[in-house]
Amino acid sequence: MRKGILAFATAALLSTPFVGHAADYMIDSQGAHASVNFKVSHLGYSFIKGRFNTFDGSFSYDGDNVEASKVMVNVDTTSLDSNHAERDKHLRSGDFIDAGKFPEAKFVSTSVKSTGEGTMAIMGDLTLHGVTKPITIDASFIGEGNDPWGNYRAGFMGTTRIELADFNIAVMGTSSYADMELHIEGVKK
Repeated sequence: MRKGILAFATAALLSTPFVGHAADYMIDSQGAHASVNFKVSHLGYSFIKGRFNTFDGSFSYDGDNVEASKVMVNVDTTSLDSNHAERDKHLRSGDFIDAGKFPEAKFVSTSVKSTGEGTMAIMGDLTLHGVTKPITIDASFIGEGNDPWGNYRAGFMGTTRIELADFNIAVMGTSSYADMELHIEGVKK
């Protein structure tokens, strides 16, 4: 009888599906292993590329349950850098992102959907220029594993297009949008 109960309990345990848990990560912006970049058309002739130098955030990720993933990122808009001091001053001004009045942009995911092997759509709310709107980031899982310093890391790349008018930001020359390219590497907590 005892062997029967033990065998039943063992069979029940082995037949119960294993439920993985999302791991929590801090975005490694301090180690310069992450970047928030933008690209805007310049008069229709070329592109201005830049980045935000100061940001932080976190994410949760489980490759076996992508839909349980979460992302939160804070960006210091005063850190906008297009490699040209006078242009940066103008882009940060009230003519465009008004970083003095709105020094922080924030993205908080609301859902994540797997779109294929290693790809996902991250839906969430972006607060920029005092306006909160939903956006979708098309993301790809790059890889994960141990680093040489005893940490565990995971990395992703994402892209999205932000319509400036949606956030009450003036059109920049002929461009009504900014393309964002995000490279995120996180260290497991």
